[in-house]
Amino acid sequence: MSTTLPIRRSIGRAASNCLSTRPSRSLHPSPSSLIPLYHHPHHPSTQQRRHEATARRLTKKHRVPAAPAFANTTQPQDHIIYNPPSSAPNVYHTPLKFLPKSDRRRELLLAQQRAAQAAAAAYKPSSPFSTASPAASALASLSASAGTEAAPTPRLPPPVRAPYEKKYHLTPPQLDEMRKLRARDPRKWTRVKLAEKFECSQFFVSLVCQAPQIKAERDAELENIKKRWGRQKTMAREDRVKRKESWGRDA
Repeated sequence: MSTTLPIRRSIGRAASNCLSTRPSRSLHPSPSSLIPLYHHPHHPSTQQRRHEATARRLTKKHRVPAAPAFANTTQPQDHIIYNPPSSAPNVYHTPLKFLPKSDRRRELLLAQQRAAQAAAAAYKPSSPFSTASPAASALASLSASAGTEAAPTPRLPPPVRAPYEKKYHLTPPQLDEMRKLRARDPRKWTRVKLAEKFECSQFFVSLVCQAPQIKAERDAELENIKKRWGRQKTMAREDRVKRKESWGRDA
């Protein structure tokens, strides 16, 4: 017991001397402690920093006049702007309005237009699926008369459906008959049936006659569907109606 006391006292004195002579950590920080945590490989940063190079472009940041890229390009103009695509010059690509009166191409274009109109007026296809074009034949005849070789007309694929031509053949008595049939039995004489009977379009049938009772039933079905809508869908449809009403006021 007597030998351990001097040893403990000597160890305590040495420790006190070391603590008294060693400088404080708070007064002299080590170089490693000065490095920020977000640069230390073992201490990843939890805070993100955005610099100027990755920031979004702001138009009002420096209070300078707006760049031309932000200017409105849909301003009304009182002149004609003709900006054709960059390609080889072609007489058929230049409008007649931009050619001088002494230009030879004006006569060629006028002759081409007259020939195309005459060919279109006298054109009678042999079959409803004919792929011959009157404009192409007129262009070929014009090129042959000018002494130039006409380009071969590409063979077009057959049309998906037969060419449809509008007919203006219905008379007032036929329109009255259409209204009577529609009013007598709207479920039997639908738009499709009337269009097939009178050889016209369904849109024309809707212009001539209507079925109020059928429309009322469709409106009632739509109201029942709207009752099952949720709050979000109802608000979205109301906003759509408001946007449609504001379309005419934006101009």
